[in-house]
Amino acid sequence: MSGEKGRISIHFLWLLLTLTLSSSLFGQVKPILQDRAAENGEVVTFKLSSKLMTREIPYRVVFPPGYKFDKLERYPVIYLLHGLTGHFDNWIDKSNLKLHAAFHKFIIVTPEGDNGWYTDSATKPNQKYESYIIEELVPEIDKKFRTIANRSGRAIAGLSMGGYGALKFGIKHPETFSLAGSFSGALGVVSFTETARAVAFMKSINAIYGPADSETRKANDLFKLVREAKPEKIKSMPFLYIDCGTEDFLFQNNRDFVTLLLEKNVPHEFRQLPGGHNWTYWDSQVEEFLELSEKHFKK
Repeated sequence: MSGEKGRISIHFLWLLLTLTLSSSLFGQVKPILQDRAAENGEVVTFKLSSKLMTREIPYRVVFPPGYKFDKLERYPVIYLLHGLTGHFDNWIDKSNLKLHAAFHKFIIVTPEGDNGWYTDSATKPNQKYESYIIEELVPEIDKKFRTIANRSGRAIAGLSMGGYGALKFGIKHPETFSLAGSFSGALGVVSFTETARAVAFMKSINAIYGPADSETRKANDLFKLVREAKPEKIKSMPFLYIDCGTEDFLFQNNRDFVTLLLEKNVPHEFRQLPGGHNWTYWDSQVEEFLELSEKHFKK
């Protein structure tokens, strides 16, 4: 009987020790689990009441791992622009951006650009997508979130229409961005004609840029901006990243622009890769751009 009692006591002590250790381990594991949950990043939709656009404009923010826990750390910001017929939610809904972002410590902002070509419209007074992003959205992000609030902590990139917009913002506003990237960019948009494959674009192009000889076209022509840039202006430009799929209908347009960058000695990187004008290509390239951005910001 005493032997049985002894065995029961030993089992009881073992159970008590196991529970104690489990409780202790859980206390250590719990913060780790919380951190893991935060590592996926939180995606939140906000609205900015724009005075320039006279309405509320939505945008999304992908927060970096640990943003909620470290209240002192400040983060670089990457603005990602969508393409024609797209919207601010495309990058989250149509790509693996949230997964890619989990490996980096950036605040990622996806603005709404409608079909506005990230340009102040020549024909619609309340369509000012360039001024809105530069004068209202960027200050809003720096005010609301823990950003590195200067050009060294900002990058901008986009696909197709957004690729054009991102390079344009970088070239026209070098004081705001230190890195600008384009994936399959419609870089020659102001010169597209009805005879080009850009026929589907023409309604939005004409609405934004006006007639062929308009000042709006001249002021937003990427080729003209680079071709006429003085050495001081070129020196101030952000580093430009450009890629385009070799099966993309905009491939030659991209190659022509890169040739101009070479002629003008504009610092850049160009990648021509197998792929078309689609989300499979853009998903792989935004992952590459995040890697490039991390190296850039570390410098």
